[in-house]
Amino acid sequence: MNKKQVRVGMVGYKFMGKAHSHAFRDLPFYFDTEAVPVLQAIAGRDAAGVREAAEKMGWASWETDWRRLIERDDIDLIDIVTPNNTHAEIAIAAAQAGKHVICEKPLALTVGQALHMLEAVKKAGVVHMVCHNYRFAPAVQFAKKLIADGRLGRIYHIRATFLQDWLMDPDFPLTWRLRKEVSGSGTLGDLGAHLIDLARFLVGEFSEVAGMMETFVKQRPLGDMDIHLKGRADSGQREDVTVDDASAFLARFENGALGVFEATRFSRGNRAGNRFEINGEKGSIRWDMENLNHLQVYLEEDEPGLQGFRTISCTEVEHPFAAAYWPAGHIIGYEHTFINLLAEMMNGISTGVSPSLNFEDGVRNQIVLEAVEQSVQTGQWVKVSEYTGNLPSFKEQSMR
Repeated sequence: MNKKQVRVGMVGYKFMGKAHSHAFRDLPFYFDTEAVPVLQAIAGRDAAGVREAAEKMGWASWETDWRRLIERDDIDLIDIVTPNNTHAEIAIAAAQAGKHVICEKPLALTVGQALHMLEAVKKAGVVHMVCHNYRFAPAVQFAKKLIADGRLGRIYHIRATFLQDWLMDPDFPLTWRLRKEVSGSGTLGDLGAHLIDLARFLVGEFSEVAGMMETFVKQRPLGDMDIHLKGRADSGQREDVTVDDASAFLARFENGALGVFEATRFSRGNRAGNRFEINGEKGSIRWDMENLNHLQVYLEEDEPGLQGFRTISCTEVEHPFAAAYWPAGHIIGYEHTFINLLAEMMNGISTGVSPSLNFEDGVRNQIVLEAVEQSVQTGQWVKVSEYTGNLPSFKEQSMR
């Protein structure tokens, strides 16, 4: 009864709106946080759609204008789950109104926008977070612990992929994700941003990158898609696709490690192949989001004859976040990564300290995305320090 209630206002209500709404509702059931979310209001442009979403997902009220949502005195936290081109305006307005802010990734369309967002939340003194949910899978957190404890030794390599195939039909419609003015980029910003965050979390900061991109289907019919990535063309009229269908880049890290990254929506048979392998001097680890409870671990210290990758089911109380759920071996799912993330947000609000996955991480992620794009345009390696070197707030801060 003495817990702090955090009244949430969410802007947007489709795919990520469903994921976030579920997480807010279930969070108090699993985590004993000092602050607890209250589903106060949801905002969307379509009155019928947002009203239906509010009723189905358990929101107490709804608005058709996000500005009205921010103006309300009964809102403490603004959750942004809208297309990328709206993130900056909403986040800055929310911060200026004294609201805490959590925003879906990528943080913005450009580094400049992301920096304005970071400046706004810092100036307002509000708690802020960016939503890279895969970081909060217990197996990924355990991988971080193994690396931090030195079990893998010096890190030499990371290779990471995010492979999908939902866009391969040339008649799939031209949704907002395929328009640069709305999304910022295609697979690079949508899928590659997750890989960049995981790499920063596990390996360290990027030093330089060299990339390439390709758009395989140059024009598509106008239309939309549902939360299951099923498209619906509205007419035979076709317009230009202005983002990449596939992207790949090489990377060097500040600690000397090498990285290979690939993101595509044209990998037949892959629905959500978010995977990484990290190799160190003493061992290696592998993780696959489609089997997110398991971490494969190889340790060179094992005696000859027993060496090999073992599969760790990261469902025991010794594994990060796992104690909040079920007995060992009883797996959790995709939705629980959002619950874990939002539990950190509630802890941040109760202490007044932004979790480590905050808008500064969003800016750093945006910098790597922009450096890859510059590399594609110039055909040359691009040093990430060219972006961060002139930013005073970045000079002495490193990844926690």
